[in-house]
Amino acid sequence: MIRRALASLVLCLIILVAGIWLGGHPDRLPGFARDAFVGDGDTRVVKEAIDDVHDSYYREIPRKELANDSIKGIVASLGDRFSNYFSPEEYTKFRSQQRGQFAGVGISVVEDRRGLKIVQVFDNSPASRARIATGEVITAVDGTSLAGRGNSASVALIQGRTGTDVRLTLLRGQTSRDVVLKRAVISVSPVQSKERTLNGRRYAILSLADFGEAAHAKLAEGVRKALRDKAAGIVLDLRGNPGGLVTEAQLVASEFLTGGKVVTTRGRAVPTRTLSALGDPIAPKIPLVVLVDRNSASAAEIVAGALQDNHRAKLVGTRTFGKGVFQQVIELSNGGALDITAGQYFTPSGRNLGGRGTATGAGLTPDVQASDDPKTKGDDEAIDTALKTLAAES
Repeated sequence: MIRRALASLVLCLIILVAGIWLGGHPDRLPGFARDAFVGDGDTRVVKEAIDDVHDSYYREIPRKELANDSIKGIVASLGDRFSNYFSPEEYTKFRSQQRGQFAGVGISVVEDRRGLKIVQVFDNSPASRARIATGEVITAVDGTSLAGRGNSASVALIQGRTGTDVRLTLLRGQTSRDVVLKRAVISVSPVQSKERTLNGRRYAILSLADFGEAAHAKLAEGVRKALRDKAAGIVLDLRGNPGGLVTEAQLVASEFLTGGKVVTTRGRAVPTRTLSALGDPIAPKIPLVVLVDRNSASAAEIVAGALQDNHRAKLVGTRTFGKGVFQQVIELSNGGALDITAGQYFTPSGRNLGGRGTATGAGLTPDVQASDDPKTKGDDEAIDTALKTLAAES
């Protein structure tokens, strides 16, 4: 019995030592065994390349850096500006952004082929104190070009620890300038509300900046106040809204719809899913107009399309951005994440917002065309048109 136990122990030790040695020298294994130990041939050659660069390059590069850059290369090869890889540090910033509290500079941006276009500068923020203006384009952050990077990955570069500096390269027309800002915690309500009077009747204007986690709850507060104040109608201003969470889009649309589809999503690795209005809306009958522009994208287009297709609201403004795809966040074992295109959006009537996969598509065409003239300071012609359209409906 003792001999058998001793033999078993010796055998286990031999297997353990052999496993450790072979794990460090997978090239000594036959092909089928290598695949079992370290993955298939394609996966193995990537690891071999990382190991060879780490061991043989003339200067030492941390293995973590090589792995991160390899993943970035995989995502870049997709040729999809909406797909990104977040390093662990960038993913932490991304999640903070979704919660609505983060260390940033106080701006709202939309994607531009040159980088990020500033569509809003928040009061009492580092950006407002530096006299950064809407319409300027951020082309680089701390010397890193934003051209070709997705919105989320670019925004993650701007955000960071409170009190740290960030250098933005700004472009207006043909003039470029660098501005150094100190990051601060920015707590931003996604909803701004105001009233306007037309022909003796009061109307509520609710501007929704994004579809982060607090969007539907904050908007509901504004809608309820408009109802308490006996507003004759509501303008839901989605101009410059880059989108956000699809679940928030469903909840926002459900505040105005008694029923019907909100959006259908279809993808290769995800099941086809239709999100419908949840019922029991807080404002099913009040006259409603949705204001959009070419910077209204993604979740903003979902809401606008749902309200238009369900004949609940007219759209006023200019053609929307045309982002017809959605991304799926896949968390990785290193603490980072992939944010990759997983499928396409379709409005209740079957329209695809993009129409050409990951390329910018047709977007939504407003029922009434209107745009703000930047030369008329203090006036907002698009709001004026929205109010006139609303007055005709109420």
